[in-house]
Amino acid sequence: MPRKARRASRNGIYHIMLRGVNRQTIFEDDEDRLRLLETIKRFKNISKIKIYSYCLMDNHVHLLIKETEETVSKAIQRISSSYVYWYNNKYERSGHLFQDRFKSENVETISYFLTVLRYIHHNPLKAGLENSVFDCKWTSMNEYLDPTNVVDIDFALQLFSSNRSKAIQLFTDYMQESNDDQCLDDHLKVKTSDSEVRSHLVALGIPNNSILQQMEKKNRDEIISKLKGMNGVSVRQLSRIIGISKSVIDRVR
Repeated sequence: MPRKARRASRNGIYHIMLRGVNRQTIFEDDEDRLRLLETIKRFKNISKIKIYSYCLMDNHVHLLIKETEETVSKAIQRISSSYVYWYNNKYERSGHLFQDRFKSENVETISYFLTVLRYIHHNPLKAGLENSVFDCKWTSMNEYLDPTNVVDIDFALQLFSSNRSKAIQLFTDYMQESNDDQCLDDHLKVKTSDSEVRSHLVALGIPNNSILQQMEKKNRDEIISKLKGMNGVSVRQLSRIIGISKSVIDRVR
């Protein structure tokens, strides 16, 4: 089945995630990270792309990028091919390093642009690697505060204020806000099997569906709430297993 074509962003801005094949490590040391940043900087000029933020994690990379003269797909192909060629020579290996098809999402509004900007800078915090956004060495956060190297900072700062000093302060405040931003992510999708759900029911003292269905509403809903709290369980799956309608399960909090 042919791959579905990416939907073009109306303004050319995309959130990109490039990750290691089979989620393998793509940076063994800081030299590797510096090499990728140098590669991004070089092809930024060749492909005429804008880079608004980046984050280098051990096995994946986030970029907030804008295509202009060349498509984002072509630009990412240039960057990844060059880095993989260098990486394979360094480590005397061959074959793929990155997953063939990078993940992307369109960033077409100012509000979502700011959300993605913060999300990328917060990636190491959410992974438990750092305690402060300012301590994240391999993100573009500090390029907004010091002389820039890779990132085009003007567009984002202008969204906060036309006054540069005020813009930097507002940007800094925004980046420090606690949040539940949900963007393009690298988490594995977890699916819990029916047998695991049934085992959990037994552990909760419910050996069969009829007992659950005959319980008082308050007690029944407590059990359903605990089932909904399991990772990788869908409402449709619960409805099938316990014999209670999806609408009833949906209303349980």
